[in-house]
Amino acid sequence: MAAVKSVKIDGQNIHIFNSAIYIFESTSGYTLELDLIVSEVTERKYKKEQNLIIEIELDSGRLIDSIMHVKTLSGGLPQLNLYSDLDTIDEYEELDLVNENSSSFPNVEEGITLEQIRKVEMPNENISLKLNLPIDQVEWLKTQKKSNLNQMLSEFISGYWKKRDES
Repeated sequence: MAAVKSVKIDGQNIHIFNSAIYIFESTSGYTLELDLIVSEVTERKYKKEQNLIIEIELDSGRLIDSIMHVKTLSGGLPQLNLYSDLDTIDEYEELDLVNENSSSFPNVEEGITLEQIRKVEMPNENISLKLNLPIDQVEWLKTQKKSNLNQMLSEFISGYWKKRDES
């Protein structure tokens, strides 16, 4: 199977943890398929797009440029599943040809964990908390900048979490 060296989406390099590129054969024709394990941040950024300009560099040095569509799969690791319909497969002889019955169907999730991905890029998420505090603490909180509160709470939780794990 051909190996992917790097991928650019709309001109931007993305970090890939694992990948598979192949030709998928179905009764309706052939598609160029690119399955990528990426960070949650990258997945969120591109998963709602319909078409992306993709530049794929293979380990062999070959460059494949294509406008690809995004498929979303739920569950598992964060991934982008990209595809492009092909009229002919003649120029893709180095790529594996698979169909739904193939025993060599690529499993890009194998050997990777979400913890490994988050060590490279940890996503941030908004959260709203409802607290019942004394009025002087509420007044003080209201005077603080959001970025300072985020940092304080993050440090508090990290310290508390570390202390709890040591117990």
